Amino acid sequence: MTEEAGNAVPAAQRGSWTSFLKSIASFSGDLSSLTAPPFILSPTSLTEFPAYWCERPEFFAAIADAKPGHERVLAVLRWFVSTLKDQYTSRNEEMGSEKKPLNPVLGEVFYGTWPDKNGRGLTELLVEQVSHHPPITAYVIENKSKGLRLTGHNAQKTSFSSGAIIVKQIGHATLTVSPPSGGTPETYLITLPRLRIDGLWYGSPYIELADASHIIGGGSIVSIEYKGKGYFSGKSHSFKATCLPIPGHGGQAGTPSEVVVEGTWHESSKFTKGGSGVFHEVGSGEAGKRGGKEEVRPVEWEEELGEWETRRLWGGVARGIREGDFESASREKGRIENEQRGRRKEEAVRGVGWEWRHFGHEAVDPVYEQLGRVAKISPPTEDMYVFKGNWPSAFARIEAEAEAAKAAAKK
Repeated sequence: MTEEAGNAVPAAQRGSWTSFLKSIASFSGDLSSLTAPPFILSPTSLTEFPAYWCERPEFFAAIADAKPGHERVLAVLRWFVSTLKDQYTSRNEEMGSEKKPLNPVLGEVFYGTWPDKNGRGLTELLVEQVSHHPPITAYVIENKSKGLRLTGHNAQKTSFSSGAIIVKQIGHATLTVSPPSGGTPETYLITLPRLRIDGLWYGSPYIELADASHIIGGGSIVSIEYKGKGYFSGKSHSFKATCLPIPGHGGQAGTPSEVVVEGTWHESSKFTKGGSGVFHEVGSGEAGKRGGKEEVRPVEWEEELGEWETRRLWGGVARGIREGDFESASREKGRIENEQRGRRKEEAVRGVGWEWRHFGHEAVDPVYEQLGRVAKISPPTEDMYVFKGNWPSAFARIEAEAEAAKAAAKK
């Protein structure tokens, strides 16, 4: 490994970048507590990251349109794989390299929507930061007209190994599909892959997925294995997904007993067993156009959303980063962080804790335990954050406007 910072680092900051790398290599504990040089900071808070789950809203809505069972499991897999490009490579494409997101403050919130197009329904997003150390983000994404609701939480444990940052993602998501007729909902458990951040020594970090994740539900277990480009072989961002019936379920009549999909999650994949042709495609071709990327539309700020709405809170920092004014960005970021430390000290003196606005906490998630058991996933149990159902009133107005537009279009 070289001790020289790479050419991707601005000349004025190569010294600080080299010092940062040395501090990572010698640090013991969770790396998320380290302060990164300003040029490697993203202008986006981690609180906005759950929006990546639905930046392909056509794929999300298609889950409800698929037949329950085998067809729907594959629709869930197609949607999940389509989210990976936006979650893990979009910042490289837009900003030249992976960036460290802004570390959210406790109680930070984010609200957004994806409009109804082509009958796919309005999709709504609500996010709340329920812990600062360690950072834990809880979220709900709902398309009420399609009967779809995704809830979950995400946290990270980071470490340094062999010149790379290793990120163990903690948490999971639960997708519920409720039939319009009011029948029994289908529930899917979705676990998260491990991340490896390489390219540090060149000042141009990028993410590669590692190990495996699972989708369990609809009578099937989907195991997704991730592999990156090695020194001598392999292709970046490769994956292999294998779909099998849950043991004891025997599979669905008239469907293949095993389906295998292989490809690259940031481009395209195809069936290699149990089907034929293209399975998913993002960004090119007809399938890519159908599932084209759509960034979330933030709900317009109003007093009810609060001062800790993420874009209002970090607006000055984001502006400084985007304009290359790292001094002002660092100054504003420090002000926010010092203010939060003051709040925590005041709460400690008063003997009170922070009250979450939109979520409650349960020590055990029974859905995770039940579905995770059939795939023997680890850990065998996880906690959960339960959405209280208290959407801000702005969403009711957005829903009414969407219904009015739909009615006008039918005339």
